[in-house]
Amino acid sequence: MAKTTRANSFRCTECGWSSVKWVGRCGECQAWGTVAEAGGATTRTAAVLSPGRRPVPIGEVDPTKAAATPTGVEEFDRVLGGGLVAGGVVLVAGEPGIGKSTLLLDVAARAARGGRDVLYVSGEESAAQVRSRAERIEAMAKTLYLASETDLGTVLGQIEQVRPALVVIDSVQTLASAQVEGAAGNVSQVREVAAALIAVAKTMGISMILVGHVTKEGSIAGPRILEHLVDVVVGFEGERHSRLRLVRAVKNRFGPTDEVGCFDLSDVGIIGLPDPSGLFLSTRAGSVPGTCVTATLEGRRPLLAEVQALVTPSSIPTPRRATHGVDGSRIAMITAVLEKRAGAPLTGRDIYLSTVGGVRLREPAADLAMAFAMASAILEVPIDPHLVAIGEVGLAGEIRPVQGVERRLTEAARLRFSTALVPPGVRGSAALPSGIRVIEVPDIQAAVRHLQRVAEQPRAELRPVR
Repeated sequence: MAKTTRANSFRCTECGWSSVKWVGRCGECQAWGTVAEAGGATTRTAAVLSPGRRPVPIGEVDPTKAAATPTGVEEFDRVLGGGLVAGGVVLVAGEPGIGKSTLLLDVAARAARGGRDVLYVSGEESAAQVRSRAERIEAMAKTLYLASETDLGTVLGQIEQVRPALVVIDSVQTLASAQVEGAAGNVSQVREVAAALIAVAKTMGISMILVGHVTKEGSIAGPRILEHLVDVVVGFEGERHSRLRLVRAVKNRFGPTDEVGCFDLSDVGIIGLPDPSGLFLSTRAGSVPGTCVTATLEGRRPLLAEVQALVTPSSIPTPRRATHGVDGSRIAMITAVLEKRAGAPLTGRDIYLSTVGGVRLREPAADLAMAFAMASAILEVPIDPHLVAIGEVGLAGEIRPVQGVERRLTEAARLRFSTALVPPGVRGSAALPSGIRVIEVPDIQAAVRHLQRVAEQPRAELRPVR
C-alpha cells in the first residue's frame, strides 16, 4: 500500500513559513513563538452567500466619509495628513518616557473640548494618575472619559456604553482577551486585541489611537501583522536628555509619509514647534573654528542645523572618532575623502563631531557641512556665521546635487543667511530666493580652497593643527 506522510505540518502565523517540526523561532521572519501546528492538509471551500448590499460604482462612493477631522494639535495633524478619520486606526509607537501618553492625552482633551465624546483607556496607569497628568498639562474636559482596564471584553463593553467619537488605548500590549491563552503582550494576545479593536472602530465609525511599545532594536513590539492592520503608523523619536521630539509617519493610508512633526517636551506638557530651526543653531556671539550650518529636509520641511567639529592631536596609537547626531560610518568616509582628495592631515588626530540641539542628520546633504567643519577645525579658521553648506560628498571628492535645494535655500534666506555653498547646477534655477549669494563648488578641493582664501593660506596644503 502507498504510504502517506504529512509534511510541513508546522506553519508560521506571521509569514506562512512551514517546517516539518516545531521550532521556537521562525526561519523566515525570525519571529519568536509564531510557529504552530497547521493540521492535516484539507481542501477548503466557501459557500456562496447572498450579499447584504450590492457593489456600487466608484464614482457614487461618498468621499466625505474619509474626510479628516483636525485634532487641534497642528504638528500632529501635519503628520496624520490633516487629522483623524472616522473608522481609522492610528498606531503610535515610541520608547518609554518619550511623551506618547502626554501628547495623546492632549489630543483627547482637545477633541473633547470640540464637542465630541472621548474615551481614554489606560492599562498602565490608574485613572487618578491620568487625571494628575491632565491637570498638569491643562487637558481637562467634561466629555473626556477615563478608564483603567486591562481586560479586552470590559473595554469593548465600555466603548459600546459610551459610544465615543475617539478612543485612545494606552497601550495595546497591556490588554488581554480571556478567550486567548497567554499573558498580555504576547503575539497571540496582541493579534487578538488589535483585531477586535480595529473591527469595532470600522463597524462603529470610531477614530481610534493605539499606543504600542517598541523593542530594544526600535521596532514595534508584537506581530508584524499589527502594522499591516492599522491605517497609520506613527513613530516618536528623540533623545532622552533632549526636549526635542520628532513624530514621523511610517505608514499612512490617508496622507503622505514624508511629513514630520516637531514638539517641545517640557514640564507643562508637549508643545508643537511650527518653526524649530532655532533649536539647532547655537547662540554664541562670535564665530568659532569647526562650526558650519547646513539645511536638512525632515520630510517636506527644511530645517537648519549646525555641525560642530573638533580635531586634536591624538595621544594614543588608534585615534578616536566620536560622533553624536551623525552616522559614524559617514564621518569615516568623509574623513578619508578629505585626507585623500584634499590633503588634510587627519592621520594621528582625534576627531569629534556633533550636532546642536540633539538633532540627527541622516541624509547625505549634510556631508559638505561636515567636511567644511572639519577643514575649518584643521585650519583654525572660523567659518562665516551667515554661511550654509549643502551637498553630498562622493568618494572621488565630487560634490553631488541633492533634492529640494530651493526649499533649503529659501529657509536659509528667511533666517538671514547670506551665503550658500551648493553643488554645481543650482545657480541657474529660477526658484532661488533673493538676498542669498550662491557659490557652486564642484568638488571638495574647491570647497577647501574657498576656506583657504578666507584664511589667506597657500593653496598647496592645509596648515596642520599645532
